[in-house]
Amino acid sequence: MTIFFVTGNKEKFREANALLGEFDVEQVDVDLPELQGEPEEIVKEKARLAARKTGKTVFVEDTSLCFNALNNLPGPYVKAFVEKIGVKGLYELASKYEDKSAYALACIGYCEPGKEPLVFKGRVNGRIVSPRGDTRFFWDQIFIPEGHNKAFSEMSVEEKNKISHRKLAFEEFGKWLEKNKK
Repeated sequence: MTIFFVTGNKEKFREANALLGEFDVEQVDVDLPELQGEPEEIVKEKARLAARKTGKTVFVEDTSLCFNALNNLPGPYVKAFVEKIGVKGLYELASKYEDKSAYALACIGYCEPGKEPLVFKGRVNGRIVSPRGDTRFFWDQIFIPEGHNKAFSEMSVEEKNKISHRKLAFEEFGKWLEKNKK
């Protein structure tokens, strides 16, 4: 069974392919609107729109970085925050608060055409630090996962894939696929 990952982000596709290795995953680049709302609502609607636009069984993935001191902002809007104020600006925003705790959340929306989307989530708690390392994704330089002393950007892809929010979400998604789609 082929499932289509709707993303224009080659790095996300590469990670998804590695994490869902036993499934046939193809990338489809479909222009989807930037939606607003809670992370689960956003990914559900994106999956529904992608299935409708392509006529295929698809999944989408959306990532949030949530600062506890800011009631979970920037959340699903982290990309827009980084585009406007940069990673350093995002760190400076968090640095104004005593509470530097945060969490990374990955939500996967899976949808078959004409059906209700399903959502799979992975969450990693951590803290915000000043930018360090190189970055593959927007905010990897400022997030250190709980129990670790390196930011995501300082980890190898393999190291990050063992503990990341995306890995946890894809693990749940993969279990569901194993059970329901083989």
